[in-house]
Amino acid sequence: MFFKYGDRETVYLKSKDGIFGEVIDSIGNIKRTVDRDLFSAVIHHIIGQQISSAVQKTIWKRINDKIGKITIDSINGLSTNEIQKFGTTFRKAEYIKNFAGKIKRGEFILDDIPNKNDEEIIKQLSTLKGVGIWTAEMTMIFCLQRPDILSYNDLAIHRGLCMLYHHRKIDRKLFEKYRRRFSPYCSVASLYLWAVAGGAVKDMKDYAPNNDLKRRSAR
Repeated sequence: MFFKYGDRETVYLKSKDGIFGEVIDSIGNIKRTVDRDLFSAVIHHIIGQQISSAVQKTIWKRINDKIGKITIDSINGLSTNEIQKFGTTFRKAEYIKNFAGKIKRGEFILDDIPNKNDEEIIKQLSTLKGVGIWTAEMTMIFCLQRPDILSYNDLAIHRGLCMLYHHRKIDRKLFEKYRRRFSPYCSVASLYLWAVAGGAVKDMKDYAPNNDLKRRSAR
């Protein structure tokens, strides 16, 4: 299953920004897989913290190949060392075990999360050890399919904005300018900014200094 969007979102974004509209026309429809299982999605994005999407995909495949479906019982059946050996850090393995244990013991309830607004979801998920704003935001996009998420803590979002609008740095004020422009369809804008950052538009370069990129969190 892919993130759902269509003409309503792209027509709106193109009407708000001609430059962005050209990118949408150039790239076309973007298919990004979503995971409708919230437990699995949170683990997926804990793994994805500060690593590339390619590395995240490799680690995720190793886990699925080993245990099959990602469930509370299958994760609780693994030791922290076993999770770490899939290629993630020991700390992330601890976060995953802690999360699965809380769910198993009834200390954290996932079922009511989809009924909350975006701010409430971030607040609740951020109570989990190792889960911050970025992880919550990625879960909201790639599991809950929330329509209006643009992550300030995502390196590739910064890179995409720099490449598209020829900035050397995206500070909070400038970021909020674009967030307001893309709202209420920031999640679709995110898909295109990630594509731009990944080289989907030929000859578009990154204007941000290398040392600045190193200081940001990675997508």
